Amino acid sequence: MVIPRLLITDDDHALCRTIADAFRCFGLDIWTAGDGDEAISVIDSGSVHLVIVDVHMPRVSGLEVMRHVRLHDSALPCILMSAALDDEIQREAEQLRAYRVLSKPLRLTTLRDTVIQGLGDVYGWKAG
Repeated sequence: MVIPRLLITDDDHALCRTIADAFRCFGLDIWTAGDGDEAISVIDSGSVHLVIVDVHMPRVSGLEVMRHVRLHDSALPCILMSAALDDEIQREAEQLRAYRVLSKPLRLTTLRDTVIQGLGDVYGWKAG
């Protein structure tokens, strides 16, 4: 069975590490990116099964990352997160078919459950 690859993208490196550490116990292959530009490089370089991406980042925003994803993979689940979630971001996320949109500060249990559900819904993966 393929080990799911999770890409976590946020310019807050401490948050990236915290999220990555929370998912390592599930045996996932964890990749991180410090901005949207790095995220697009990771997505283009190989198989990513789920993307967690912050909206507000330097250079390339999370919504721009999602636009790029949708041009190349219509089924890849993307979880968008934002500390400044508003109706416009929510609307655009829906248009881009975000799997979920989560408000920061995040509850790691909510994020964990959302990731596990996304991997299950799209790939039939079950946390073991």
